[in-house]
Amino acid sequence: MTLTSSFSGANRALVPQLQVRLLRDGIPESCHRVHAVVCDQRGRVLMRAGDPQLLAFLRSALKPFQATVFVSSGAAERYGAGDRGLAIACASHAGTTAHAREAFRLLWGAQVDVQALRCPPPEEGQSPLRHNCSGKHAAFLAACRLLHWPLESYLQNDHPLQREVFKRVGELLALPPAELVAARDDCGAPTLQLQLAQMALLFAHLGAGTQPDLEKLSRAMLAYPELVAGEGRFDTELMRLAHGQVVSKGGAEGIQCLTRVGEGLGVAIKVEDGQSRAKHAVALHVLKQLEWLTPMRFEELSERFLAPAPHLKLEVVGDLRV
Repeated sequence: MTLTSSFSGANRALVPQLQVRLLRDGIPESCHRVHAVVCDQRGRVLMRAGDPQLLAFLRSALKPFQATVFVSSGAAERYGAGDRGLAIACASHAGTTAHAREAFRLLWGAQVDVQALRCPPPEEGQSPLRHNCSGKHAAFLAACRLLHWPLESYLQNDHPLQREVFKRVGELLALPPAELVAARDDCGAPTLQLQLAQMALLFAHLGAGTQPDLEKLSRAMLAYPELVAGEGRFDTELMRLAHGQVVSKGGAEGIQCLTRVGEGLGVAIKVEDGQSRAKHAVALHVLKQLEWLTPMRFEELSERFLAPAPHLKLEVVGDLRV
């Protein structure tokens, strides 16, 4: 995917970044700089603040696209994953017993031992099922079992599973897979470095409803938002309160991506210093500007995520420009 010429060179700098300010009793204390972009399914940048070509790692916001192999291979249907299994495959969950149970159910259906998981235990003595990426890893292993691919090396970049993920992402971005830049995520799986506009394009595809595998995954995330993150967490609460219309998936180091069902638009956000509080503030700001939330739901989410304490408040300065 290439951006139009109006977003190259010096012109890119003409649209300022958003700023998220932390106010203590109304007095500014900290400030975060944030880039945000809205793209359609053709890769056209429709709105932006900051640099749409900013490079960043997609981190856990890649998970719905990594899970496409689980769906397209037939493993999800063969092993009876259902919507709950698809949701946990896309999850960055809280590691509760309910989350661990869903990840285990994927492994049980595929007759894969828990010891095959290569995500590290979150704490000494705990099961790797408690790791926040265990659902993704379990889905990886289930796909490998069905396709007779090696289980031990499923996280290697040259493994058939990961090559298939890169191929799928490349198709969505209209890029050769060889051009994708991969690096190791904290759970051991590859993640991808992309332009912010490319991240938004992926999420435009996720919500558009034109790709059957992606539609199944987005619908599952909306059906079981509590499995995608956890009670009180941003992705879960947003999907729960947005009337089943907005798919939300965050990643580490200030990554947040959004789409709306049937809209064919994707949003990607990157906080320069990686603060999650800033990405949540900007996500709500963008959702309000796009009118993807009702005023009542916006106020409810603002109370939860923009006012972390009675004496603290987050405010966003600036808007996305057309």
